[in-house]
Amino acid sequence: MGRFNRIGVLTSGGDAPGMNAAVRAVTRLALLKGIEVFGIYNGYRGLIEGEMEQLGERDVSYIINRGGTMLYTARSEEFKTKIGIDKAVETCRKFGLDGIVTIGGDGTFRGAVELTDAGVPCIGIPGTIDNDVASTDATIGYDTAMNTVVELVDKLRDTGESHSRCNVVEVMGRESGDIALNTAIAVGAVCAVVPEMPTDFDKLYTKMITARKNGKRNFIIITSEGVGKDYCEHLCDEIREKTGIETRFVRPAHIQRGGSPTLRDRVLATQMGCAAVESLVSGQMKRVVCLRGSAIETMDIHEALYLDKMMKNQLTKEEEDLIPPNRLYDMRRMVADRLALKEYLNYMITNIVL
Repeated sequence: MGRFNRIGVLTSGGDAPGMNAAVRAVTRLALLKGIEVFGIYNGYRGLIEGEMEQLGERDVSYIINRGGTMLYTARSEEFKTKIGIDKAVETCRKFGLDGIVTIGGDGTFRGAVELTDAGVPCIGIPGTIDNDVASTDATIGYDTAMNTVVELVDKLRDTGESHSRCNVVEVMGRESGDIALNTAIAVGAVCAVVPEMPTDFDKLYTKMITARKNGKRNFIIITSEGVGKDYCEHLCDEIREKTGIETRFVRPAHIQRGGSPTLRDRVLATQMGCAAVESLVSGQMKRVVCLRGSAIETMDIHEALYLDKMMKNQLTKEEEDLIPPNRLYDMRRMVADRLALKEYLNYMITNIVL
């Protein structure tokens, strides 16, 4: 592969605190290596329509502390079609882009695969508050979102204590219960309801009734949005019926996506942004940058997408047959480890928090 002289960077899907830090790192390191950088606005839609401009060092100043994404984000149905892909490739040729760094979730990575197959090398950076990209231990924005939830629930607990209430709080995460499980521990919740495992509600209600008799005034229950629409409203009704405790429902919703990124997200985004540039200029493509333990690594995007499907029990037999046996073993072990961690977190909530 020839030298990279000019690359693009885009953010796609839902925004996440820390995306700006990743854009900053990609831009600064690429410029240091003598590579021109073009910021692509509004994700893949902007790529199709040619919404981009060249970025200099000062263009990414004072953004590391800002939430959201300076490049904005938008979803594109057209990009999911061959015509849309062809338009995007033509735009890359028009602007002379030799490759693209894409920042987002699994949908963003699928787009990166399509572009690479069409002749535009891409590297993916996981940016989503949901932490539902199975190939990485943490995604950009995840830590900030959890801290936002903790701050909000701490305030909610103050009024819950005053009025002797139970509050059911629905947090984001899509099909992943990571935000719910971790924040439940951090705020002293009596339960976390997540898609990955069942909840023993009879045990929960008995626990709440006993705690109330022993003087506990407030209760917090954290639920993940992945358990279903209108689930929390029905749960509130059931809690009132089974325990007699006044119960209110709270949905922080998109507040969880906003705000200045935490130190952890700023550092992680910077590490991943630099790794993406290094990978791209070394000739790697169709890779996802991942955090494994304390190390920043890359993984084949196809494997990363298969791993996501495996985690969500959506991997087909045909797709499984495409994975080499040794890699299939590794991927199954990764899924088992993640599920075991979730079960351990849930164990602590269920048996330690009162």
